[in-house]
Amino acid sequence: MTHQVRAVVARGKGAPVSLETIIVPDPGPGEALVKVEACGVCHTDLHYREGGINDDFPFLLGHEAAGVVEAVGEGVTDVAPGDFVILNWRAVCGNCRACLRGRPWYCFNTHNAGQKMTLLDGTELSPALGIGAFAEKTLVAAGQCTKVDRSASAAAVGLLGCGVMAGIGAAINTGNVGRGDTVAVIGCGGVGDAAIAGSNLAGAARIIAVDIDDNKLETAKKLGATHTVNSRDTDAVEAIRELTGGFGADVVIEAVGRPETYKQAFYARDLAGTVVLVGVPTPEMKLELPLLDVFGRGGALKSSWYGDCLPSRDFPMLVDLYLQGRLDLDAFVTETIALDAVEKAFERMHGGDVLRSVVVF
Repeated sequence: MTHQVRAVVARGKGAPVSLETIIVPDPGPGEALVKVEACGVCHTDLHYREGGINDDFPFLLGHEAAGVVEAVGEGVTDVAPGDFVILNWRAVCGNCRACLRGRPWYCFNTHNAGQKMTLLDGTELSPALGIGAFAEKTLVAAGQCTKVDRSASAAAVGLLGCGVMAGIGAAINTGNVGRGDTVAVIGCGGVGDAAIAGSNLAGAARIIAVDIDDNKLETAKKLGATHTVNSRDTDAVEAIRELTGGFGADVVIEAVGRPETYKQAFYARDLAGTVVLVGVPTPEMKLELPLLDVFGRGGALKSSWYGDCLPSRDFPMLVDLYLQGRLDLDAFVTETIALDAVEKAFERMHGGDVLRSVVVF
């Protein structure tokens, strides 16, 4: 059996997306069919549309999603029809060298559904990050589904599927932010603000938000920043040092992904401090640092992959914190939109006034 559903498709590099009817097959072994309730519009979807990921057009966009399992294939035991789930793009395999060493958040062999969703003419679609959730229904590997409390808002908790988890995890999992630490976050978009929220959850004593947009800095304060620095007007490194007794922050999280801001992060940390890169650079970018400074400043330079999260561990915990009122995921939902408004949401990204537009079905 197959299902005909409406979905957002990117047919060519840089071309506006289109709303089309696609065909979604019933789940095979190890797969799950999910009725999508909400899906955030992430910068990664725009990168796919622009050809910045690869050239496997046409793409079925959307990946920050939550919904209800409608059917499962043979051998699936972790989720069942009727379960409310958050989708993730790193379904751990359990068998690779990272998983076997007890570090499944680094899984080197994550997997997706084996069957392909298609256009009506049979053209195979490439689902964004193996999910493709700007669709009324999508087919994923069952391991990409994490069951959470049904009482949570799909629009809010679906964002844990990518950007919000990346930021929170960069602080808690990768940066190991602890009670009393000083933290600086450079770049206050959705991921950076989530890193601020994560640092607040972890008990950081001082959280310094750095950006070039005053509106973004105001939002950062609402999510837990104790101090703000507009680096358009002020030297970010000097400002962070001034706010930390002249020493620099214990943890600096770079949520931009540019050499200039990474250098700021490197020099704004305390001796033996930690730099976490969660912003995604482009292939042509190069970084040059004096090797003596790398040695002399000590500490750790880390990259955060998906917030080093383990969905089965982290998603239910964060949803519980949200339901307890301790993690304001609703604050990340700037607007809810219809499926046919994704292209307009891409345009709004450039204005800097949106954390997340969320498609609600």
